[in-house]
Amino acid sequence: MRPFLAIAVSLIAVACPASAPALQRSAAARLDPAARPVTITRDDWGIAHIHGRTDADAVFGMIYAEAEDDYQRIEANYLTALGRTAEAEGEQAIWKDLRARLYVSEPELRADYARSPAWLQRLMDGWAATG
Repeated sequence: MRPFLAIAVSLIAVACPASAPALQRSAAARLDPAARPVTITRDDWGIAHIHGRTDADAVFGMIYAEAEDDYQRIEANYLTALGRTAEAEGEQAIWKDLRARLYVSEPELRADYARSPAWLQRLMDGWAATG
């Protein structure tokens, strides 16, 4: 449970609004350094096989392939975890957001990330690099 929490921590920790210069960078330029050491190949059934030099590379490749397959679910889960679903779905999702914010404290999540071992931080950073 703790590693899953740590991954959730990284997702929420990187959720701060991007600055204008960051918005101007292309997705390809932003992803290029993280994507270089990763190879994603798909077999005859469309199953993604991820190869990277490190575990963090593999995590990056895994979430990248998952985003190719089912981005809408990833986005919905991300917004739910942040307590920001109403921004995408409208007023009817406000109670869902309020409930999520009862359980999620950004300062606590950032502190959990900082306390995580370096190997786990690298995995969370690999996951977050796709965003």
